[in-house]
Amino acid sequence: MRIHYLEIVATDVDAVCSAYAAAGNFQFGEPEAELGNARTARVEEGYVVGVRAPMHEAEAPVVRPYWLVDDIESAVAAALEAGGELAHPPLEIPGRGMFAIYTLGGVHHGLWQL
Repeated sequence: MRIHYLEIVATDVDAVCSAYAAAGNFQFGEPEAELGNARTARVEEGYVVGVRAPMHEAEAPVVRPYWLVDDIESAVAAALEAGGELAHPPLEIPGRGMFAIYTLGGVHHGLWQL
């Protein structure tokens, strides 16, 4: 598997973007509404890093990799069979693909299908 999208939810988006940009030699764009107003940057390895603020009071800061999969429904089923708990069912983002989120082992995991 390879990472498609690395999501970082942080309380200080600009500071995180500045630190990552300086260390990684890439630039973040303007907030993108369809990604929760994440500021994104494509990194050398080919995946996208998105940094956004929590979307509601209950959302804690988190780093969540979204693994690229061929069949998101099968991947979600396998994660649940392994003991995962569905946090967000598969949802299509027009023009970007479909994502899902589950928790397993106390960690957030994401899946992405193009």
